[in-house]
Amino acid sequence: MKMKKIKIAIIGQGRSGRDIHGKFFKSENNDIIEVAAVVEANEDRRKRALKEYPGCKVYESYKEILDMDFDLVVNASYSHMHYPITKELLENGFNVLCEKPFARNYYECTDLIKTAKENNCILTVFHQSNSSPFFMHAKEVYNSGKLGDILQINIKYNGFSRRWDWQTLQTMVAGSLYNTGPHPVGMVLDLLGYDNNTRVAYSKLDKALTFGDAEDFVKIILDTPNKPLADIEIHSTDAYSDYNIKLIGTKGTYKCTLGEYKMKYVADGENPDREVVRDTLVNEEGFPVFCSEDLKTHEETDKFNGSPFDVGTEDFYRHLYASVMDGKELFVKPENIAKVISIMETVHGQNPMSVEF
Repeated sequence: MKMKKIKIAIIGQGRSGRDIHGKFFKSENNDIIEVAAVVEANEDRRKRALKEYPGCKVYESYKEILDMDFDLVVNASYSHMHYPITKELLENGFNVLCEKPFARNYYECTDLIKTAKENNCILTVFHQSNSSPFFMHAKEVYNSGKLGDILQINIKYNGFSRRWDWQTLQTMVAGSLYNTGPHPVGMVLDLLGYDNNTRVAYSKLDKALTFGDAEDFVKIILDTPNKPLADIEIHSTDAYSDYNIKLIGTKGTYKCTLGEYKMKYVADGENPDREVVRDTLVNEEGFPVFCSEDLKTHEETDKFNGSPFDVGTEDFYRHLYASVMDGKELFVKPENIAKVISIMETVHGQNPMSVEF
């Protein structure tokens, strides 16, 4: 049966608005979204949008659509514009999907949540990594018990590159923590159940290869009572990073990239218990030896079908479609993403940096 499409307006045709959201909107898999309007300040991008979204109308400013009727408005504007534009959209009764970062700080997040409730609007944030194949699998392993009790979560979004665009400027709510951080911080908090007791135990922001005044080196350690320690990195000078997520448990280890995973673990009862020996261990000839054994282990490896930029985006929108059309619970709750921003706000407070531009 053919599904009824929801009518949307999308604000912004930059890399995210066009190449991530728009990629799904223009794909053969899209049977749920009709792009009725595109808002874009750049004239050339508006002309391109008319060709890429047949039947849509284009506008230079989001204020031109405030008296129109849409099922959803996607706010893919510049990061420093997320809060004011989203607030005005909500005040005018629109359901809003806001790009990440949700806002600059926790206050702005809670203000948007309050505004959405006052106007009976749906509000969510585009954290498509949480619906991506690699994270969904890692979460399944995390909860499975196969690795025993999880002791530590490591998430790295590292690379070796330079940036000089607007996403290197503090005045535009940029830098690696605001740009990329919502993904790893959001996934960690998801695994920790968005625990209110999670705290920043250590953090460091620095500049390495960036030409802007915002950080491109991020280290965060989160501590939560009775839950795993979390270690988050977003570095621009890590040339040898070989995973995005690593789970270290009492029975083994799991690691994955966006495309594949590996896991090695021991199973209960397959390795005999050992008695603790106080004396130096010796071999059959009586020479001292290192304490070691050949553990019986299990190994798994496989590839993921899809990434955050295709399957993750599509699944996110299908969840959101069910919320808009059928009143289903939001897959990404703004209250949870406000906690993500709160962590990031704390890290910025612990590591003030000079504004140069």
